[in-house]
Amino acid sequence: MQLETAASSASDWNFRHDFLRGPGKDAPAMNKPSDNAGQRASGQKKGGVVRALGLGLITGAADDDCSAIGTYASAGARFGPDLLWTAPVTLPMMYVVVYLSSKLGQVSGRGLFKVISDFYPRWLLWSVLVGVLIGNTIEAAADLGAMSAAIVLFVPLPAPLVVIAVAVVIFALQVFGSYKLIRNVFRWLALALLAYVVSAVLAKPDAASVLRGTLLPKIEFSREYLSILVAIIGTTLSAYLYTWQSNQEVEEEIAKGRTSLEERKGATESELRRSRRDILIGMTFSNLIMYFIILSTGSTLYKAGQTQIETAAQAAEALRPLAGDAASILFAAGVIGVGFLAVPIMTAGAAFDFAQAMGWKNSLHAKPRQAPKFYIVIGIITLVAVGLNFFGFNPMKALVWSGIVQGFSTPPLLLLILIMTNNRKIMGDKVNSTSTNILGGVTTLAIFAASAGLVASWFL
Repeated sequence: MQLETAASSASDWNFRHDFLRGPGKDAPAMNKPSDNAGQRASGQKKGGVVRALGLGLITGAADDDCSAIGTYASAGARFGPDLLWTAPVTLPMMYVVVYLSSKLGQVSGRGLFKVISDFYPRWLLWSVLVGVLIGNTIEAAADLGAMSAAIVLFVPLPAPLVVIAVAVVIFALQVFGSYKLIRNVFRWLALALLAYVVSAVLAKPDAASVLRGTLLPKIEFSREYLSILVAIIGTTLSAYLYTWQSNQEVEEEIAKGRTSLEERKGATESELRRSRRDILIGMTFSNLIMYFIILSTGSTLYKAGQTQIETAAQAAEALRPLAGDAASILFAAGVIGVGFLAVPIMTAGAAFDFAQAMGWKNSLHAKPRQAPKFYIVIGIITLVAVGLNFFGFNPMKALVWSGIVQGFSTPPLLLLILIMTNNRKIMGDKVNSTSTNILGGVTTLAIFAASAGLVASWFL
């Protein structure tokens, strides 16, 4: 891969060595040196609008991965528009979670697990990391299976062959593509999700039921309803969102030539304000797509009595006779497009986390020979995800167990992020405001409650 930085080629290796080597233990976070302020402000003016349609959009779109699409489609088919209210309710939760991760990456100059590794005990690091790695790998496997099922709707090929082909294409992009290329590809793939807006319009929903479902939350204390509600919250607030956002911020800093830790540490108020706008745009986009997926199947499959939908591809096929070929094609195309975005984020994200925990070199700016262990981990996780589709693995059932693992590992991780972003040794003077802490605390409690609800649903 090509290292795309603003650093001169004469000192290229020294810069790469600095950022790949990583920071020393317990290095406190400080604001950027004052002589960098003008340069940073200039970069903000040039890239502000583009960035607003970039990092937040990519993270938001990745949240609507194939398994999430299947969950939302299933919710709409089973309960109609009654669960539309979950989209606006989860929006502020998504926003605060991703913003805190973004802020941590910008101010500390490190990825999430590098911060945990540098400032917290190893037992805490590994107890959190294991759940994230398991969740990412199983979810990547499920997404590969879902993409394969959707592609087969267009091209009659054996599904296992499609899984392998898709995994090879994704891995090749990660290994041979530059970070800028990967980021730009992700940005365009995110637009594939707009297919669900059109699909929902073609479904001709009833306006009155849509308003009721959106504005009047309805909760049923049944096992099925609580299970799907927990699934929605779990997939909307997946742990890979946190880790990817912090790593993405570091990669963006490196792309601007800030290759050493000292250059990356700290963030101006203007940068954080821009991040808040960027993330709000991305999370709003993500939740609008969630809303329209539920609306699409709730306005068609639910009315037709087809309430048992387990996969996104199954939903696409079921939509054909009810909403026409166009709606079905758009639904399946959205699964394929977002899958090519989400799977590499999950596999690379897990590799970032593991490499940071081990103290290995890690960056998508680095060539494989410069960070071999990082790319080997990406390859291993990809192979495991592919393999799970060959050994009697049912991706959708496995997602339930992945959700259980993440449901119990995500709340402690989010609590840890809250603690870290209030730690002046890490954040300097950029610790959280009271309002951010309140919203973050409410979100953490909501995820804890969702996990408890999942356990309670087993006994109903």
